[in-house]
Amino acid sequence: MIANWWQQLRSRQVDSVLLATVIGLSLVGVVMVMSASLQIAETNYNNPLYFFKRHVVYWVLALGVGLFAYVALPLERFKDMGQLAFWLAIGVLALLFIPGLGREVNGSLRWLNIAGFTIQPSELAKFLFIIYLAGYITQRHELLMESWQVFLAPFYLLAVIAVFLLKQPDFGALVVIASCTLGMLFLAGTPLRRFVPLAVVMGGLAAVIAVSQPYRMARLMSFLDPWQDQFGSGYQLTQSLIAFGRGGWTGVGLGNSVQKLFYLPEAHTDFVYAVLAEEFGLFGNLALIGGFALLVSRLFLIGQRLASANWWFHGLCVYGFAIVFSMQALINLGVNMGMLPTKGLTLPFVSYGGSSLLVSAVMVAMALRANADLTLAQQASAKGGKA
Repeated sequence: MIANWWQQLRSRQVDSVLLATVIGLSLVGVVMVMSASLQIAETNYNNPLYFFKRHVVYWVLALGVGLFAYVALPLERFKDMGQLAFWLAIGVLALLFIPGLGREVNGSLRWLNIAGFTIQPSELAKFLFIIYLAGYITQRHELLMESWQVFLAPFYLLAVIAVFLLKQPDFGALVVIASCTLGMLFLAGTPLRRFVPLAVVMGGLAAVIAVSQPYRMARLMSFLDPWQDQFGSGYQLTQSLIAFGRGGWTGVGLGNSVQKLFYLPEAHTDFVYAVLAEEFGLFGNLALIGGFALLVSRLFLIGQRLASANWWFHGLCVYGFAIVFSMQALINLGVNMGMLPTKGLTLPFVSYGGSSLLVSAVMVAMALRANADLTLAQQASAKGGKA
């Protein structure tokens, strides 16, 4: 088996730019998780490297899982598994509500506790819903241009997903999946006029959801003016902004952040970017943003290449992966900089979190494999034409 895997790896041309970008971002994540978590790990677990060691384990696992996905899980295998993927997404989200499995943290029921490890089902649900939607669009591509019913059907299933996500609650994950649905349908060539009434309805529903819970209203108000209640609802954002202010142009140096010393909650998860901004300054910020811009643009280019070759399912999946990464990065960076209301979304490849790292590695590996398979198919076709 190992020899077969090695042969498959050698026979395919890997997009080195995408691979190097992902490895670079993930290594930045390893360094920043260590820096941001030392004090809280020492205080809570009497081990300053507690989170760092766990993150390194997740990083190694992600490397192995990514390699396995690249060799053994080509996207072609998932082409006819759309309905199964949707029901699996529902299943993993439903597990949270089984007594003894779901773990509540800070009032949110978002994690499964299995054998001492915590798993976030919403990360897997994003991937599974992309597989479902790519298969649905591929099978009904022509009808999407003509039928409102075919166009709206995915949104009925999205509503089912929304019920489970809002019950947790996880409004951020819902925003990412909804954006992914709209983006994939648009990139498939659905006429723009179909999105206008839908955008109005979805915007109205999002507004109702946002104001329906007091904590969401508090987040919105603190986002608009965090200094009005800087020791209450605006505490996280004001501490994050202080970190950006202390960082200046070049930062205070790796490990020298003050805000991570219990001033900034969730410093190694949701607000790791603020710690990076404090320690590496504006230049570090721009380098990280450039890394994500390169990651997303490369995925979109691969998706376009696949779609142009009529590999619609593969192309739509890669488009979906690109939208997930872009939306999560955009929301996380926006929250840290005070440009968006606070949402509990990790920064892909950088924040502490095993579920996000593992699923992200699988998505990138599948995109790399699809791109390499297309190159092989085109080379074989060219050789056949010459013969």
